[in-house]
Amino acid sequence: MSNLATLAAQATRSKEKAVVVFSGGQDSTTCLFWALQRFQEVEAVTFNYGQRHSEEIQCAARIAEELQVKHHILDMSLLNQLAPNALTREDIAIKELGDGPPTTFVDGRNMLFLTFAAVLAKQLGAKHIVTGVCETDFSGYPDCRDIFIKSLNVTLNLAMDYPFVVDTPLMWLNKAQTWELADQLGAFDYVRTKTLTCYNGVIADGCGECPACQLRSRGLTEYIASRDGAAAQ
Repeated sequence: MSNLATLAAQATRSKEKAVVVFSGGQDSTTCLFWALQRFQEVEAVTFNYGQRHSEEIQCAARIAEELQVKHHILDMSLLNQLAPNALTREDIAIKELGDGPPTTFVDGRNMLFLTFAAVLAKQLGAKHIVTGVCETDFSGYPDCRDIFIKSLNVTLNLAMDYPFVVDTPLMWLNKAQTWELADQLGAFDYVRTKTLTCYNGVIADGCGECPACQLRSRGLTEYIASRDGAAAQ
């Protein structure tokens, strides 16, 4: 787990500024702790796109306040109109599809979020944009792939003639490793009890039934078993 140790142990914080794309979930909160250790100045941005539950935005706001991070909430309601899906429509069931991404996939979401985060970041004088996308446990979402992030990074730099760096600390980590990173950052209990990953809007352990809760729970169980096993040796 040397890569995790490297991610967690950033002894000297960069003097640069970062903007974290922040939903208040396990992944983005872990990224927020990672950024707070790595960068001298950190701000967070949350997008209101008519999510299935408003608790996501409230949770993100609470965490940002508790961690004393300046928090921006941007209106992205147009995305709701353009891309109906299970995260924005209660009449669309949350389910996996055999021939494509699950019904929770929102077309263009990460592309738009990162683009607007970049516009904000430039106004703030921030070069780094931190996002919790992950190709290891990405449920088939095409906009969570490393190749997409690298491509968009180049496009943003060209579009605004600005040296953005899109940081993806979780890109090659599975959920158990993400829990481990949170632990190494000293944020394990915080992430476990304060974050909202559940598609049904239940904080912490969630509803236990939706795909997001199941993925989070499996990763947590795997990490705790690994940690306890290592401690017993």
